[in-house]
Amino acid sequence: MRIILLTVFTGFAFLSLTPTATIYKTVKSTLAFSSEAPMELIKAESEKMVGLINTEKKTFAFQVSVISFEGFNSDLQREHFNENYMESTKYPKLKFVGKILDDVNFSTLTSQDVEIEGKLDVHGISSPRKLKAQIKRVGETLTVTCEFKVNLADHNISIPTIVNQKLAKVINVSVRADLKPKV
Repeated sequence: MRIILLTVFTGFAFLSLTPTATIYKTVKSTLAFSSEAPMELIKAESEKMVGLINTEKKTFAFQVSVISFEGFNSDLQREHFNENYMESTKYPKLKFVGKILDDVNFSTLTSQDVEIEGKLDVHGISSPRKLKAQIKRVGETLTVTCEFKVNLADHNISIPTIVNQKLAKVINVSVRADLKPKV
C-alpha cells in the first residue's frame, strides 16, 4: 500500500513540476497593410507587434506602435501616414483585444480555423470586430494568422480630396504572429 501511495504521490509531484503553459507571448510577428487605390498601391509592415494569448481563458491582446511601420513608396508618404492620417503622436498604438469564440484544445491542436471577437482600437476609436483566424501548433510554437479589412471612416481617418485617388478608403490588413510559452 505504501508503494502504491508513494508511486501516486511521485506522479502528482512530477506533474506539478511540468505545468502546462497557458500564457503564450509573441516571439516573431508581422502586421502588414496595403492600400489599393486607383492611382497608387501603398504597402507597409511592422515586425514589432507584441501580444499574448491565454489558452485557458481563450483571450488575447495584441498591439503595435504606429511609427514602427516601414515600407511605403517614399519617406514623405511615411511622414504623411504618421502625421496627417494616423496622428501617431496623439494615437501611438494600434490594439486588438478579445476572445477566441470556438472550442480549441491547445494541447492536441495542429491547425484550426477559429472565430475571434474583440475590440480593434485604431486612431483612438475602438470598434467591435468578429474575424476569422487560423491557429497552428508546431512543437511549443503557436502561429496565428488573420486577414481583414479596416474602413478608415470607422476610425475617423479622413482622406483629403487631393489624394482621394491615391489612398483607399478600405485598407487590407494581414497578421502573422508566432507565440511561445511565457516563462
